[in-house]
Amino acid sequence: MSAPPQAQGPRRVDAAALDRFCRAVLAAAGADAGTVDAATRAMLHGSRLGVDSHGVRLLGHYVAVLQGGRVNPRPAMTWPADGGAVAVLDADNGHGALATFHAVDHAVGRARTTGLAAVAIRNSSHFGPAGAYALAAAEAGMIGLVTCNADSYVRLHGGAERFHGTNPLACAVPVAGGRPWLLDMATSAIPYNRIQLYKSLGRDLPPGTASAAGGIDTVDPAAAQMLAPLGGDFGFKGAGLAGLSEILSAVLTGMRLSFEIAPMAGPDLASPRGLGAFVLVLRPQAFLPEEDFDAGMRRYLAALRRSAARPGEEVLAPGDREWAEADRRAAAGIPIDPDTEAVFRDLVDRFGLAPPAFAAAPDAASAPPGASGAKTG
Repeated sequence: MSAPPQAQGPRRVDAAALDRFCRAVLAAAGADAGTVDAATRAMLHGSRLGVDSHGVRLLGHYVAVLQGGRVNPRPAMTWPADGGAVAVLDADNGHGALATFHAVDHAVGRARTTGLAAVAIRNSSHFGPAGAYALAAAEAGMIGLVTCNADSYVRLHGGAERFHGTNPLACAVPVAGGRPWLLDMATSAIPYNRIQLYKSLGRDLPPGTASAAGGIDTVDPAAAQMLAPLGGDFGFKGAGLAGLSEILSAVLTGMRLSFEIAPMAGPDLASPRGLGAFVLVLRPQAFLPEEDFDAGMRRYLAALRRSAARPGEEVLAPGDREWAEADRRAAAGIPIDPDTEAVFRDLVDRFGLAPPAFAAAPDAASAPPGASGAKTG
């Protein structure tokens, strides 16, 4: 892969080419077919919708943990408990995307009969963009709610040390004749990977989102040692939501609490981290007639989008910004930040693969990767 030209804007790659490259890399790293498909599907969800902190910039990390031993490249997932509307999935330390898509598929199938279904996931790993899994439920006509915990990186409200993980919450709801309502948020002010992305881009962090030692606010991504909880001066709300995620994904699954989980970045990339996750799926027709649900969602979203906006502002439903970005990227390609491009070059050399084809010239006028504002864990 040749060195990139000097330019202000990110270079772009067609989504289909990026998908093929990710699959080739993961297969070369020893992952089985299910892991290759699930991990690529999750990363491309992030990159297509503008959640670049949880998109293809994770590819190098996933190769490192698959080959290092932290993540089982060929897991044998089992169901220690499975009855009625409740199931427990043991992921055998496999990739978090494989485990969570598997859990969603199981819950969707069960909810067709029971009306709702929940799956607690044990012995999992980093799963990337939480919205990918909630969206899978919505695409099957269900409401999907997904959460997981992560290694401790977020201070409490008023706190001076790391306590919770970024602990994302995602929910997706089907909308007849339209794209799903899609909420995908970290319970921290920003996700951890946003710090790494902004380092690569040479950008300051938004004020009030990260802290240096002692909980002192900083906008310098190189100085950030912890994240702030969502909510600014009302960060107790974000800390409370993080606690909800912790209970569902760690306490309920019997897995490690955030402050007991080894750091995502290492140095130990050989030992499984024991992450938990939680999936809840609801079939709307179990509660009311389908036409009533569809009409209610249409009425709600129409009123929301017509709601008066402040000067210079725009009122959007959750997911509207991401779907618009997905349309832009479908036409222009997916932007790749400089650090990720360097990782791609290394992977090409290491595995002897063909690199994804970049656009002939950088798009200097485009927004930087990660500008959509989506937050995941």
